[in-house]
Amino acid sequence: MGLTLAQRRAITETAATRYQLAGKRAKSRILDELCANTGWHRTHARKALKAALQPRVVTARSGRPVKYDDDVSAALTVCWSVLGMPAGKRLAPMLSELVAVLRHFGELDIDEDTAALLVSMSAATIDRRLAGERAKYRLRGRVGTKPGSLLKSQIPVRTWAEWDDAQPGFVEIDLVWHDGGIRGGGHAFTLTVTDIATGWTENRSVPDKSAKCVLSALNDIACKMPFPIPGVDSDNGSEFINDHLLDWCQGRQITFTRARPGNKNDGCHVEQKNWSVVRTVAGYHRYDTAAELLLLNEIWQLQSKLTNYFYPQQKLLSKTRHGAKVSKKHDQATTPFHRTVDHPTMNVERIVALTRTYSLINPAAIQRQIQALISQLFTLATSKAAPGTQPPTNKRARLREATNTPTRAC
Repeated sequence: MGLTLAQRRAITETAATRYQLAGKRAKSRILDELCANTGWHRTHARKALKAALQPRVVTARSGRPVKYDDDVSAALTVCWSVLGMPAGKRLAPMLSELVAVLRHFGELDIDEDTAALLVSMSAATIDRRLAGERAKYRLRGRVGTKPGSLLKSQIPVRTWAEWDDAQPGFVEIDLVWHDGGIRGGGHAFTLTVTDIATGWTENRSVPDKSAKCVLSALNDIACKMPFPIPGVDSDNGSEFINDHLLDWCQGRQITFTRARPGNKNDGCHVEQKNWSVVRTVAGYHRYDTAAELLLLNEIWQLQSKLTNYFYPQQKLLSKTRHGAKVSKKHDQATTPFHRTVDHPTMNVERIVALTRTYSLINPAAIQRQIQALISQLFTLATSKAAPGTQPPTNKRARLREATNTPTRAC
């Protein structure tokens, strides 16, 4: 098999120094070796050895022409901020729809050429363009819940055979603590309810985790969901494992199951939303006043419009392991709204109602409202905290702008 051009060049450069220092007979042997290895004629080999010793002027390669200018990058940053700073794989499928909505409401002032370039960006290009902005926002903190033990014998551990996860309405529920890292009562909690099939998520904050307060919030969410709830799955906390919730589910013929104790993966869908919705918006401050509770519920009412109608989500299709490497395959990112209206079990009346609600939402305006409410919330939380005891500020949430109408506290 013949040598490649790069291999011939490497052999020539290696032999060039020896050839320059060698005598007449040694030079002849070097030429013979080079001709045998490369198949060159002696005259060409001699010229190649001489050229290899000459300094070469390396000219800089002309860079690829810029395709996405500053206007495209600025518009991309606006879209990314409106959608809650998602990864490129979730943002790219939504750009076409989002750009049209933002231009319709006058939130994005770009021409047709810029819009065409923006919606054509790939997920990898989006991530590269937004790397600098993304690095500015980091969020860390602590969470915690304590398991309960009431009525466990009456509430079965969830098994996948009992649940039709492909049908909208089978939900996971969980409670997020707003204690600011200071253990003890008197602080607010946020109930998160996530539908497994569509990803539809609703939140309500309550003044404590008593069974009556949690049930009141869950009942309010059930009335606002775009489909009935045939199944509820919770962890083993006493806020869920109690007579109130069990009677509520039995009275509505709702399948009530619980996760295995100590296994958070059983509630992976809602655990994910605890982070992507609750913590990225509300952060890790301590909220223990009526004013803060009111602001939280205003935020959740508006945040619902963004999370469910505009925030793209991906569902895991398969996961395979090859030794130490795990390969995951996801579907194309889309919103809970689209998953809901495209589901074959949805009737026409619900689809029309959801579509009308969607057409009236200006996501950028909602983001601005949320930012204002979050600023008020953080001001209240930090003004009452002692110096040196504040948890990390949620910088990422300051850029978000979406709001919800308050729910009545129990």
